Amino acid sequence: MPRRVGGFGTVLTRRPGLVVLIAFAAAILLLSALLLLPASREPGQRTTVLQALFTATSAICVTGLAVVDTSGHWSTLGEALVIVGVQFGGLGFMTSASLLGLTAARRMSLRTRILAAAETRALGLGDVRRVIRGVALTSFTVEGILAVVLALRFWAGYDMPADRAAYEGVFHSVMAFNNAGFALYPDNLVRFGTDPVICLPIAVAVIMGALGFPVLFELRRELTTPRTWTLHTKITVSTYGLLLVAGTVAILGFEWHNPATLGPLGVADKLLVGFFMGGPQPRTAGFNSVDVGAMNETSWMVTDCLMFVGGGSAGTAGGIKVTTFMLLFFAIVAEVRGDPAVTAFGREVSSAVVRQALSVALLGVALVVTGTLAVLALTGLDLDRVLFEVVSAFATTGLSTGITGALPPSAQYVLVMLMFAGRLGPITVASALAARERQKLFRLPEERPIVG
Repeated sequence: MPRRVGGFGTVLTRRPGLVVLIAFAAAILLLSALLLLPASREPGQRTTVLQALFTATSAICVTGLAVVDTSGHWSTLGEALVIVGVQFGGLGFMTSASLLGLTAARRMSLRTRILAAAETRALGLGDVRRVIRGVALTSFTVEGILAVVLALRFWAGYDMPADRAAYEGVFHSVMAFNNAGFALYPDNLVRFGTDPVICLPIAVAVIMGALGFPVLFELRRELTTPRTWTLHTKITVSTYGLLLVAGTVAILGFEWHNPATLGPLGVADKLLVGFFMGGPQPRTAGFNSVDVGAMNETSWMVTDCLMFVGGGSAGTAGGIKVTTFMLLFFAIVAEVRGDPAVTAFGREVSSAVVRQALSVALLGVALVVTGTLAVLALTGLDLDRVLFEVVSAFATTGLSTGITGALPPSAQYVLVMLMFAGRLGPITVASALAARERQKLFRLPEERPIVG
């Protein structure tokens, strides 16, 4: 009997990015339906379809933007559904990103795959079960440790009942590692802004989630031997660290004398809040320890840039990713020097990878510009606030100047689409480009158009 060729299953096999898109869309619709149940909301509250869809998208896409007060609107069941949604979004995305990378690697020649395995030493080409198991183990371990730390602090430092302290510890630990900015307080984490026992562990978990699973896997084995790190890990760690310091210094400088944010605080508290707001949080985590709406416009612009870049690849962070950003920087350096190839940390970077980075970055710019124009046309709000909201949605950050809930439904639908596209767009485009790479048997005549 002849073997059947084609069909929907074949399409999914050959286009793994489509599987991720369908899975996330289905999860969002399912969570939306569950959030519409009467048991998911507090007595006296009413949930619209848009509110359920927005919350579900924000949870599955590990964003943290909210159109309703999380603790005031949703019941314990509703909050639990948000936890499950964020956990699926973070764990599912990390797993999917890693599996897409493996799928793209399988499309290479055997020699290339062997060289890639020897170079990365982080993921085996065929051991899918080990990848999934490693991602899950890393996620649950970090979340478990942070939950214990936060629960003990809530219980001992804030006289919270043990069961409530444990619940809030679990809730905020899942949000932290998965880089989602949901919190169980109307002011997010402002009331804990000067408490290092809460803010610093959350910051560490955010950073670990944002670095990405491949980097965490490699650092666990070779933390003390940076010379042996792969190029991906070197770029991710160095760029993330650089932007962590730069963001902290910028927020401290612009907010130091702001009476509505850092002004009234002591030096130690200023340093803590400045690090928290300028370091891990704008890298798509979304927690805030000061009122973002009261920050200076210069701080908003710095945060816009940090949110757009985001964190590491195959992690819980969003944005275009630090590797994309840095590869474009290396390409500019090579062009300025007149070098024939792009190099980084003593290695030559494939021209195909540079083209992928350029495609992802331009896609991100296009989505942000289009989204900003749409929200401006629908609301008439100031550009700086709209741009902040749009970048936060695209980068799946969750920070807001306070306008999310007040936006008209049409603008909120725009943010829903941006969150979905921002979470899945870059990784889908990058994997699709990698899988479609092929050798051409001929070259067209070369010509140089005028640039600049």
